[in-house]
Amino acid sequence: MIDVIQKLRALFDKNNIDGYIIPKNDEFFSEYSNKDRLKAISNFTGSAGYALILKNKNYLFVDSRYTIQGKIECGKKFKILDYENIFNCKYFKDLVIGLDPSLFTSNQIKKIFLKNKIKLIKTNLIDKIIKFKNKNKKNFYSLNEKVTGQSYQNKISKLANYLKKNNLDHIFITAPENVAWILNIRGYDNPSSPIPNSNLIISKNRKKFIISDKEKLKQLIKKKIINIKEVVDPKDIEFFFNKLNGKNISIDTKSCSINYEQILNKKFRIIKKNDPIYLLKSIKNKTEIKNMIDAHIFDGAALTKFIYWIKKINKKKITEVEAQNKLEVFRKQNKSYLFPSFNTIAGSGKNAAIVHYRANKNNTKIINKKDIFLCDSGGQYKYGTTDVTRTVCFSKQSSDLKKIFTYVLKGHIAVANTNLNKTKVGKKIDVTARKYLKQKGLNYGHGTGHGVGHFLNVHEGPQAISKFNTVEIKEGMILSNEPGFYQKNKFGIRIENLVYAKKTKKHLSFKNLTLAPIEKDLIDFNLLTKKEKNYLFNYHFEVYSKISPLLNKSEKKWLASLI
Repeated sequence: MIDVIQKLRALFDKNNIDGYIIPKNDEFFSEYSNKDRLKAISNFTGSAGYALILKNKNYLFVDSRYTIQGKIECGKKFKILDYENIFNCKYFKDLVIGLDPSLFTSNQIKKIFLKNKIKLIKTNLIDKIIKFKNKNKKNFYSLNEKVTGQSYQNKISKLANYLKKNNLDHIFITAPENVAWILNIRGYDNPSSPIPNSNLIISKNRKKFIISDKEKLKQLIKKKIINIKEVVDPKDIEFFFNKLNGKNISIDTKSCSINYEQILNKKFRIIKKNDPIYLLKSIKNKTEIKNMIDAHIFDGAALTKFIYWIKKINKKKITEVEAQNKLEVFRKQNKSYLFPSFNTIAGSGKNAAIVHYRANKNNTKIINKKDIFLCDSGGQYKYGTTDVTRTVCFSKQSSDLKKIFTYVLKGHIAVANTNLNKTKVGKKIDVTARKYLKQKGLNYGHGTGHGVGHFLNVHEGPQAISKFNTVEIKEGMILSNEPGFYQKNKFGIRIENLVYAKKTKKHLSFKNLTLAPIEKDLIDFNLLTKKEKNYLFNYHFEVYSKISPLLNKSEKKWLASLI
């Protein structure tokens, strides 16, 4: 890490800059990428952040989820600051900051740098120092309608109508997950998600131009599985746009880089609009919901087997890494399981207080049976994506800790029971989730829930349960429900289920997807209302009913005892 920083600084004078900023995202603005420049420069493994390297100082800007993790992973070489501080001019005052225009949007620059000086450097300086290996050569593949519930032609038609309605010649889809969704294709370019690295232009005459690796698309085009007018090599993008007819083009400001925007501005009138695909793919159809339900039955069985094993069967001293590897073994028993949907969080005792803790061979600790254990994990199945957190105990815990767990549980149940006809947006639901903790002067620093994709990214917008989200929750949307509490250097608690919005005769409400037991040994039942106790009973009854056929006799007996 130190060597990389020194080599980077050695390039400052040559490029006439005083500093260089490195984001987490790659050129495709992916949350998870094989080209992790931020990790390379700082050793930080979190999913979001910026590193600012100056001639004599280093800063890491992260949100509240990662402040502890940042300090641990980056050591003394970086000053860890909250995101909000990146908007403070004093860190950049009178300095020229270099950046790669393919990694930032114009909106980001406006927010971050305000009136400060920036210099666009088209050759990424980190790439001059480190050669990232692209090991994956696997082809993209298509999903049939039994998985997607809708043909890609039908999806294209919806987008063509959008172009016509808004008088647009072209739309430039720069978010790869949106390309994957509309073309019903998947790939192997990213860890934790089946997203193929690609961009797409759709014209008002329904012609499709994809910007991607030609070799990876060859088979799909040859077999006429997808009809593409032209596959454009990323290196030839400027030449391609120069020959593309039309007067205007729509871009999304969240995922269209400054580099692309500058190229397009030479030829087109740019119309900045939210990519409509975000909302379209957030509302799952009946087939997608059914597939997600099936994925969660298998995933719930794997997690239940794991919880039973770690609580009742395993008598050995095991590490956090050994625990997360064992959970992977249980998931792999299902042939449709592919890989984790994110890096598993398996934290015991004080490590669980690090919201996005990541155990590895260098930092893993033996799970102390006196501590509580937090496990946040998920899987990518051929027809669905899962994400679940359970907090487990192995011995009697203090009444104070049980009370806190119960306040978290009450918030979790309150979210699950939300009447979405009355409470339609995420920020209002977020208030409900925190209610019982706040009554005791407690809180947690992350959002209560994020959107989840259907065999796509485990984190998906625009829907979310958070302090600032105002997107109306609609039927078919999938979100996580994950309130928590974290006591620094002591313990962490989180209870997470995935839910989907379902319409009944009475109202729109959440229905649980996740099926796995909640730790009853940590509940103070005196703090639960009759309604909350009934919810817990009905939930565990549903868990047993749906996953018991996949369990052995001992596992069934134990699960039945929780009802």
